[in-house]
Amino acid sequence: MHSDSIKVCAISAARARDFTVGQRTLRTGHFKESVCGTVEIGQQGIASDFIGNPKHHGGPDQALYLYSQVDASWWASELARDELPAGFFGENLTVDDWWPNVRVGDRLQCGDLLLEITGPRIPCATLAARVGDAGFAKRFVKAERPGAYVRVLHSGKLKAGDHLQIQPASEAFPTVVELYRFWHTRRQDANFVQRTLAAPVASRMRTELEELAARQARGTQPLPGI
Repeated sequence: MHSDSIKVCAISAARARDFTVGQRTLRTGHFKESVCGTVEIGQQGIASDFIGNPKHHGGPDQALYLYSQVDASWWASELARDELPAGFFGENLTVDDWWPNVRVGDRLQCGDLLLEITGPRIPCATLAARVGDAGFAKRFVKAERPGAYVRVLHSGKLKAGDHLQIQPASEAFPTVVELYRFWHTRRQDANFVQRTLAAPVASRMRTELEELAARQARGTQPLPGI
């Protein structure tokens, strides 16, 4: 386990592709393929990376999605497959392994490039369809191996084989797994909500957490699914 850096095993991006999810055919950017050489990474991520559903994916606070090779190998075993290619989970950066207690607000730097973790990935129907298991989203939640989104605080270049230096965030901020678990259980924990809002969490999550905090302050119960 790395204590101060992680290695970038692969960098992946997607071209637009039609994909059938349930009864719908979608234009998706889930099918990432490895990119060779040095890649320019800006505030929107990798310029060539297609985002199929901007409402839920991409944007400055989800500029890149990171997943670890260790987690991918674990899933390969669970799914009885020899291996899963880089980008299989829709990740842009496949890293060798995570450091202990990955937190919202942790930063990663390589040269000029500076990234900041903003929260976990929430599984969707496209991921389940890619795996070929309609119930995979539930398995993904239960496994608590969500990967993490990052925002780009400073643009820069990156290539496979580079190392990202870890700059830990305040221990007052929640870990990515804690936030992931909370997101799927929605405990009535006002302290946790405030801890998360104090962290640099992604804007989509922040909006929902602010609404949850307001309901908690009023003493009302959350609406179904929120």
